[in-house]
Amino acid sequence: MEFSVSKIDLVRELGLSQGVVEKKTTIPILSNVLLEAQGDRVVLTATDLELGIRCSCPAKVKKEGAGTVPARKLLDYTRLLPDIELNLKFMENHWANITCGRSRTKMAGMSRESFPELPVMPEAVAEIPVRILSSMISRTAFAISMEESRFTLNGALLLLGESGMTMVATDGHRLAFVESSMETNGSGAKAGKGFRALIPKKAMGEIVKLAEESGPESKAIFAGDDNHLFFKFGERLLITRKLTGNFPDYERVLPKENTNIAKLRKEEIRSAIERVSQFADERSRAVRVQFGQGEVKVFSSSVETGESEESVPTEYSGPDLEIGFNAQYLLDFLRAISQDEVSFALKDQKSAGEMRPAGEEAKDHYRYVVMPMRI
Repeated sequence: MEFSVSKIDLVRELGLSQGVVEKKTTIPILSNVLLEAQGDRVVLTATDLELGIRCSCPAKVKKEGAGTVPARKLLDYTRLLPDIELNLKFMENHWANITCGRSRTKMAGMSRESFPELPVMPEAVAEIPVRILSSMISRTAFAISMEESRFTLNGALLLLGESGMTMVATDGHRLAFVESSMETNGSGAKAGKGFRALIPKKAMGEIVKLAEESGPESKAIFAGDDNHLFFKFGERLLITRKLTGNFPDYERVLPKENTNIAKLRKEEIRSAIERVSQFADERSRAVRVQFGQGEVKVFSSSVETGESEESVPTEYSGPDLEIGFNAQYLLDFLRAISQDEVSFALKDQKSAGEMRPAGEEAKDHYRYVVMPMRI
């Protein structure tokens, strides 16, 4: 196999594969990227057996074929080359000869035969606007559980229906719920039956990266089979293994009787929590939030570091309430929203609090539920 390719194009596509390639693996081939020269393009494939990515860039193909080389080493090396065309040729012993300007390099590769085959993308289920998909992930991914033993919570639930899309994530202490009423473009018959799947957290991070590389008005073509989910962004395809198991009944968690509502300026409450939480217990991150007429007070204390209190003005006319919350959980939500105002809906001191962006558009429904803490 032999081809010439623009260094800038190759570095860009190699960069997108790095999040998928296994850094420490007992299977050496998984640290490699598969290069396939065909027609007028070179196709790059990487996988860790759970997640796979396939992307391509234009190339002058002199001899079609395929080979694999270490993905990280190839990227680190080609990044340092001048911004001109480079030539890559695979030898009989699976080594790759790389020529660029006055640079000559030989890189040890491995046979293409031992590289895992990626599943074939089935018929599309929906076309999802990239901007909406990326936004939904950024507002739910932080609520995914980090505990590997709770594997059904190591991803987000994706629900597709005729009228739109829902994404839910929880770690058992908080829950993020986003519902978007976008059109699922002409695939209503299939999407209308309802498509339900659990997307792993690692895949969600890679989807956001691919979305950033696509134009803001572009759409991701989405498909799924029994074991895998497929997200196609133009020439780039991301394949992830579905998480198995039953996601908790999130509708039971969403509060229905939180009638005491405090409206706050996002920046004011965020800054107050950031400052006060410096004096919270490092392990529990607990702060006390007092809701009273016209103001919300945030307080924390620790034997080792001291104590801090701040108050911010609010529109609140409910009963006086004092509730303990994990400061990090509140900050995750406040950093994820773009709106200037936030509403806090409460029932009592022992029930979960619910945060929402205030004055949000009807097209997008974002709810964030946080369990109270005993302090």
